[in-house]
Amino acid sequence: MNAKIESFKQLINKLAGHGATSYEFRTALISRLREIIPFDAACFTAVDPQTLLSTGAVTEEGVEAIHHRLFEYEYVQADFNTYTQLVESDIPVATLSGATNGQMERSARYRHVLQPAGFKDELRAALVNDQSCWGYLTLFRKQGSPLFTESERDFVAELVPAIAYQLRAIHLSLPAEDTVWIEEGPGIMVLSDQLDIISFNDASAYWLHLLRQWEHITNHVIPRPIQAVCTRALADSAGSAGSSSLAKVCLRVPNGHYVTIQASRLNGPAGTIQLAVWIGAASPNDMLPYLSEAYGLSEREKQILDRVVKGLSTKELALSLHISAYTVQDHLKSIFIKTGVTSRRELLWRLFSRFHVYDTPDTTHLK
Repeated sequence: MNAKIESFKQLINKLAGHGATSYEFRTALISRLREIIPFDAACFTAVDPQTLLSTGAVTEEGVEAIHHRLFEYEYVQADFNTYTQLVESDIPVATLSGATNGQMERSARYRHVLQPAGFKDELRAALVNDQSCWGYLTLFRKQGSPLFTESERDFVAELVPAIAYQLRAIHLSLPAEDTVWIEEGPGIMVLSDQLDIISFNDASAYWLHLLRQWEHITNHVIPRPIQAVCTRALADSAGSAGSSSLAKVCLRVPNGHYVTIQASRLNGPAGTIQLAVWIGAASPNDMLPYLSEAYGLSEREKQILDRVVKGLSTKELALSLHISAYTVQDHLKSIFIKTGVTSRRELLWRLFSRFHVYDTPDTTHLK
């Protein structure tokens, strides 16, 4: 078994190589994993590690029809093996048959979603690397197929770190220097609580087209990141600003752009519930965590970069972090080395010109 695991880990690295996109990597991995562990359908979702919401999914036949219901039982209904639970678990892989001791009827998700769709058992893996989750993998077996075994669960559990590592690497790979950034304005939509589009502006049609293209889905399917943020917003029964802030994803799309999608719950006419959705280029606060990870910055260096972008001087940086100006300079030197620049002015200009982190770089105080 150890030899088989090591061989498959090497295969994972190979599948992620040669500039594979996240979609290509996930599609290929499902195909090769089926050669080792039989299953009837699969869903492989990439997620925003900040909010654990979907940034796009690869779904096989039979899963697409129930995909929106799976969102409901992840974010709205309490049930066995939610991904939020698995992310916090010592072993982030579980089967529905194992969690219910073979009594799948104890699961509302099984009774109302899986069984009506012809599925019997489900194996779920939260893909965690370095304490951050980058995706969810779900395997399904139909009625009449054997249940997932403990050894199969253990096999997938051994692969989790390697799969998560490659998902992370793909997500954090920096866009090319000559990337042309999308200049389209924000898309704004209003949806019903059933996720039917009620109204939208012209820009949202543009963003919907791109999201569907990136996910390889048809025009009648609402992109999964929009489904995720909307379902999460609906789960906030009070609809308060504090909780609705979680209904948000930042995703890196194939051509290197960073896009933010956010939903807020609205009180509609006659007590109805509606959802406002915003889609557009990511803000500095959304992008910087990923850029900091991509450049391998330490936690302290991330704090300093965030303050540099906000325009703080060395003295202000030292005061805000309760460290000396000399220590600030040491951290800045390390940041310069990791990002390939030689000064604060050059660092800001790189963030501005390459990543569009902010509108107009003010470098007058950076002498």
